[in-house]
Amino acid sequence: MQNLTTSTTSKPIRSLEDALERCQNLGMRVSRQRRFILELLWQAEEHLSAREIYDRLNHQGKGIGHTSVYQNLEALSSQGIIECVERCDGRLYGNISDSHSHINCLDTNQILDVHVELPEELIRKIEEQSGVKITEYSINFFGYRNS
Repeated sequence: MQNLTTSTTSKPIRSLEDALERCQNLGMRVSRQRRFILELLWQAEEHLSAREIYDRLNHQGKGIGHTSVYQNLEALSSQGIIECVERCDGRLYGNISDSHSHINCLDTNQILDVHVELPEELIRKIEEQSGVKITEYSINFFGYRNS
């Protein structure tokens, strides 16, 4: 979601180094398995299921168990270090944790991250019409690949 409030408590996570630093700042142990998961998400630059993460890591020879993958993904997403997207067919995890929008490709099931900023005038108009102070927003686009 696009965040309209200014936060001085934490900067956005824009790199693997930022993610590792956030873990340390939060007092989270940066275990070998946690590092493997973060490295994979930053290298892949796509949203992956827990099963895909497990398969890719084990294919790379990084022996990691199902339970470890699930526990680490839950810990990382609950602390806002990685993104967790709820889908009807399960959760997908991505490396961008700050406010953003998504393009959902319906023929490939991919989710692409995009940063969209609405004009202030439009946000004010929405607030006036709804009577709600907008603090965050995200936009989901849906479509098919151009052939």
